[in-house]
Amino acid sequence: MRSLLPASLLFLPLLAAPVFAAPPDDTLVVGLSADASSFDPAQISSRDNANIAKHIFATLFTVNFEGEIKPYLAESTEVSADGRAYTFTIKPGLTCEDGEPLTADDVAYSFNRPADKSKNFTGNSAGFVYTTLGFRSAEALDERRVRINLAAKTTLALGMMAQVYVHCRDSYEKMTLDEAAIRPVASGSYRLARWDRGSQIVLEKRQEPANFSKIVWRIIPEASTRTAELIAGNVDLITNVAPDQIGAIDGSGTASVAKVNGTRRMQVGFNLSEAAKSLPGGREIQDPKVRWALQYAVDVPGICTQLLGTECRRATSLVNPPNDDPTLQPVPYDPDMAEKLLDEAGYPRGADGVRFRTTLQGPRGRYLNDANVVQAIGQYLTDIGVETDVELLEWASVYSPLLRAKKMAPLFFLGQGGVTWNPLYDMSLFATPDATTNYQSWNDPRWYADWKVALEADTVEAARPAINRLLKLFYEEGPWLQLYFQPDFYGVSHRISWQPRRDEEIDLFEARLAP
Repeated sequence: MRSLLPASLLFLPLLAAPVFAAPPDDTLVVGLSADASSFDPAQISSRDNANIAKHIFATLFTVNFEGEIKPYLAESTEVSADGRAYTFTIKPGLTCEDGEPLTADDVAYSFNRPADKSKNFTGNSAGFVYTTLGFRSAEALDERRVRINLAAKTTLALGMMAQVYVHCRDSYEKMTLDEAAIRPVASGSYRLARWDRGSQIVLEKRQEPANFSKIVWRIIPEASTRTAELIAGNVDLITNVAPDQIGAIDGSGTASVAKVNGTRRMQVGFNLSEAAKSLPGGREIQDPKVRWALQYAVDVPGICTQLLGTECRRATSLVNPPNDDPTLQPVPYDPDMAEKLLDEAGYPRGADGVRFRTTLQGPRGRYLNDANVVQAIGQYLTDIGVETDVELLEWASVYSPLLRAKKMAPLFFLGQGGVTWNPLYDMSLFATPDATTNYQSWNDPRWYADWKVALEADTVEAARPAINRLLKLFYEEGPWLQLYFQPDFYGVSHRISWQPRRDEEIDLFEARLAP
């Protein structure tokens, strides 16, 4: 492939005329590429959805800009001698949006509700946090003290608990699941005032901390339209700035681009489920030799420079630097090696030049220049004889439900968020074979044997030998094609003061009008 840059990206698109007026001083407007899918705190899973929800729901702890875990609702913490029970005293005087006091009973309910298997929750708490924590139960000891019980000691406890949204028992016990998805009852600083599907989400301040009376999240799928609205002054902050539009924003005089090296792990997932075996290419990718061969087929640095507008180092594992294993080296782009390895694995080119056929699915407008990246990957695979049909799907209504149901094509493009405070967090995607975040349905007994060793270590340092064994296995036989850690480009109006975080959290509690 000579160039990955489509014709549509060679020239800056004409910027559409703005429709919305500039926001008043008490209002902050954010332009997102994708809509929320649910505001049920037990169903929220995507980062865009979570970025909105964190302003509606409070948590026991929060992770700050520096990656430090800090108390939010929790005032004090006691840990049992065996490390399996955490007792938290919450702050006094807390209230819910429904007017009821927020007590330890609400906190216990908030932890127990996502674990209710009869409700089939698939959100981040049930599918990721609890499988990693080994969550067992939560109980209120009195009005302000709550105890969280775990199956085993873990260094991940407080950071994982920081992702569980506290919600108000009286209101949620009266709601159906459908009602909970669209009518959140706030425990945090803002309440949901309006949700126009596919258009905007409006939050109104209900308590401190909050620097703005209103936050408007506008859903603007097209990158050029987001740029136009930012330059016109109609939005204050946009995500996923297209690389070809950075110059226009920086030269506008009204806004500039803030870049950060993100922690989101971009990959092509291999669907290793039993159901996927019957799909074209589904049986072939069960072979780790095939998966290893495909690593050589994709020019990841080329994708970064030509489609993302920046240089990047190819990932070697699912763990963010500097917590990865530095002895593992990025797989180079070597299509000849890919073809050689596929020949050796028993998949030579046929008379038509095709080794086998498969499908690669990806979202449109969810990640940085995702549609073009997916198409480029499909072409790279086709070039080595793996004829790849590319399907681009809408994120919120089509792609995300496919992920939750684990019904993707044999190959699927995905980014999964990560952190820098603990390598075990990044590895927790595969905490169990049936974890909701194990979209690949990977079930290698060697992984789960060493995972138990790493998780039960007293410190991350003590877990390091097991961690490195796990990362080597993932590197050689893992369930995804390694790509890159997504660079994040935000467009920021000169009207506000705000800094991006590596973990993609949009923390508007730190945003304020520029002096």
